Amino acid sequence: MDLLKSIFHQSPEAALFASLALGYWVGKFRFGSFQLGGVAGSLLAAVLISQIGIQIDSGIKAVLFALFIYAVGFESGPQFFNSLGRHSVKEIMMAVVVALSGLITVVVIARVFGLDKGLAAGLAAGGLTQSAIIGTAGSAIEKLGLSGEEVQRMQANVAIGYAVTYIFGSFGAIIMCVNVLPWITRRNIRDDAVQAEQEQLKGVRVYGVGESPAAPDLVGRIFRVAQSGKTVADLEAEGTQGRVTVERIQRKNALVGVDPSLVLEAGDIILLVGRRSAVVSLGKLVGDELPGAQGMDVVMVRRDVAISNSQYLNRCVKDILDSLSQDLKHGVYAEGLIRAGSPVPITAQTMVMPGDVVTLFGTPQDVQKAAQAAGPIIVPSDKTDWVFHGFGIVVGLLIGLLVLRIGAIPITLGSGGGALLSGLLFGWWRSRKHTMGNMPTSASTLLRDLGLAGFVAMVGLQSGQQAVSTVMEQGLTLFMLGVLVTIIPLLIAILFGKYVLRYDNVAVFAGSLSGARSANPAFGEVLDKAGNSIPTTPFAITYALANVFLTLLGPLVIAFA
Repeated sequence: MDLLKSIFHQSPEAALFASLALGYWVGKFRFGSFQLGGVAGSLLAAVLISQIGIQIDSGIKAVLFALFIYAVGFESGPQFFNSLGRHSVKEIMMAVVVALSGLITVVVIARVFGLDKGLAAGLAAGGLTQSAIIGTAGSAIEKLGLSGEEVQRMQANVAIGYAVTYIFGSFGAIIMCVNVLPWITRRNIRDDAVQAEQEQLKGVRVYGVGESPAAPDLVGRIFRVAQSGKTVADLEAEGTQGRVTVERIQRKNALVGVDPSLVLEAGDIILLVGRRSAVVSLGKLVGDELPGAQGMDVVMVRRDVAISNSQYLNRCVKDILDSLSQDLKHGVYAEGLIRAGSPVPITAQTMVMPGDVVTLFGTPQDVQKAAQAAGPIIVPSDKTDWVFHGFGIVVGLLIGLLVLRIGAIPITLGSGGGALLSGLLFGWWRSRKHTMGNMPTSASTLLRDLGLAGFVAMVGLQSGQQAVSTVMEQGLTLFMLGVLVTIIPLLIAILFGKYVLRYDNVAVFAGSLSGARSANPAFGEVLDKAGNSIPTTPFAITYALANVFLTLLGPLVIAFA
């Protein structure tokens, strides 16, 4: 024990990473259908390690949380702003219900158990994991007209109540959002998240890393010409199932330059490229298909192009294709369309909107020519644009410093809310200007995972020893009351969401619930269970509201407890 204490005293950051390693190891164990998860496991491991006695800089916690919440906002910025006007009513009501039920629960418990105003406010701050309540409650206590000693005593009780109840406030929210909610709704977070994602994709199949279709839509096939007489242009014009292009011609074992006016001869070997159905249909008119031929391979490329040419914006696909010259669209195929980070089916009536990204398929020369007309090619990169994102995080932290006062009540988003808002804005801007702000998915995932788990571990390392010692001094009563403050509002919100708001997707429900409770660790576990970003949009809406509503509970608890 002395050896560990010496090590962690010399290197407190080692305690942080030890908490992460131990926590994720513990989080892997499954008990029936219950699994603790890496975030909750890191919290418990940090509380255990904190008993050695560790002092670690609070600035690390602020940095880790800013990275986590900014990355979350950046990933979901496009979807957030697209859905805000259509689907925000349920989230607003959810945030209001959680705040009101939390206030009523704290006030009732305080009166039944004879808690003073300071302990009651501490219960609210810790049980609802809203640290800002400490500040707003402390300011309200100063205005009660009490003596200086009494004010200090009550403000100390706020801190005590917070320290005792915050750990379970974080842990209990994870259990309620990740385990109890799916049990009550009889639905699975992962299944519903996948279903919601499929509905967003509107039937477009998205392949993961290392996946590809067994029968791709765009293909190249080699045929031997059976009859002479047709030119290349004539053959391409005969495609009835869609456009097909002749990309290579071999005559008497020598390659021949492809020209629209070139007359094909019997025995020529040609490479047809296009949609599979169109190539197969036209190939039947050409002659026998060959398994391969020396020198007939052609390098094809896929390039994502940001459509910025105003001539193509706010027009349907058919209208755009009809307006293009044959030379410009020859040999180029639109393989996919992305809007606000989500695939959009390409049909004749699909409208092309500002910020859309089209994936073009063809030879490098043809694709380059088409891209010059449509907009810049988005060059794939594993580098993160830290000029863009560093500025984005700074903007978020500055937003968090802003304070709006309603009477004597200060209202602020704080660093977390500011970083989330900035991430949403910069993510939306990235979806409009694709040439800046690159952040690979792997980099974003690292920021989210390390940021959240590290933040939670820091909370455990800093508060764990104080919480355990206070429980031993005060008894378990205060701790158990904190359990009630954590569970009751969430249970009320779950029932309200199920029977009144009628959430039919538990992944969306869980995101909304965790945000309404400002429960970042719970949200991290919800994201992990979902396996995609579906819970993020409802979380972003309710989280922003919760930072205001729950912060206001401080003076209200002081007034009514």
